[in-house]
Amino acid sequence: MKLVMRLVVNAVALAVAAWWLDGITVSGATTTRRVITLLVVAAIFGLVNAVIKPLATLLSLPFIVLTLGLLIFVINALMLLLTSWISDGLDIPFHVDGFGTALIGALIITVVSWVMNVILPDRLETR
Repeated sequence: MKLVMRLVVNAVALAVAAWWLDGITVSGATTTRRVITLLVVAAIFGLVNAVIKPLATLLSLPFIVLTLGLLIFVINALMLLLTSWISDGLDIPFHVDGFGTALIGALIITVVSWVMNVILPDRLETR
């Protein structure tokens, strides 16, 4: 259940970023197709963040310390661009235009995900 909740939170965060930014596009003929696209992209984004992001963070740790943590925003933007690239390779209609859009989009996704995780209670932590 927790995995499904994280998937939905990521999908909503991606939808908000796509809604606010012209450079992030989610295509689909119907609303149902766009929702399915968002769920698939959220799954890809979750896998990228679970597998590649820790490695990238570990390898860039000295630079993260040197920049007082600001490099984390760049890593998040690169993870969003990688998600867009993987989606393009799988013919999923999701695209991020460039690094600037990815940087702002990653910030939006981070804030929306944080707010939704604060609002939605986690039943496993309350036990």
